[in-house]
Amino acid sequence: MNQILIISLAAIIFTQVIKFPIAYFFNRKSAKVNIITSTGGMPSSHSAAVSSLISSLIFEYGFNSPLVAIATIFGVIIMFDSMGVRRQSGEQGIVLDELVKHYIKLHNDELDITVSEKDEDINPAILDTDLSAYHQMIVKKYLGHKPSEVIIGTLTGMLVSTFFTYVVF
Repeated sequence: MNQILIISLAAIIFTQVIKFPIAYFFNRKSAKVNIITSTGGMPSSHSAAVSSLISSLIFEYGFNSPLVAIATIFGVIIMFDSMGVRRQSGEQGIVLDELVKHYIKLHNDELDITVSEKDEDINPAILDTDLSAYHQMIVKKYLGHKPSEVIIGTLTGMLVSTFFTYVVF
């Protein structure tokens, strides 16, 4: 049985499940159960996964193991990426979403022209005046994490790893 793999997967599952109670406690109006299956939010399950992997490897092989070195570099890249590139992509998605909505509201009369007459490269769903098809195309707005979400995710992963190593296994 691969305990390190089980611990890392348990950290992901645990972190995803606790997202809803945390969201509900801090902001009841916006707390939705589907946060459990989405990316982003408090805490970061990406950070929990890699920190539990690193912690489990340290418990199993010691801090000087090359496996710990590899996992640590991997973990730093994952955490940095979740705060950097993925977060910026999510923020840009929000801006683009607002721009499209604003464009549709401003040019509602002009949008009666079929898209093929205007530009065949534009997806017609983007210019759908009732926005129903457009909303299905939107990428989830919160792709990345704030630094606090990464820190709490990291601590959560370490706690899950410690719990499983010393209590469960």
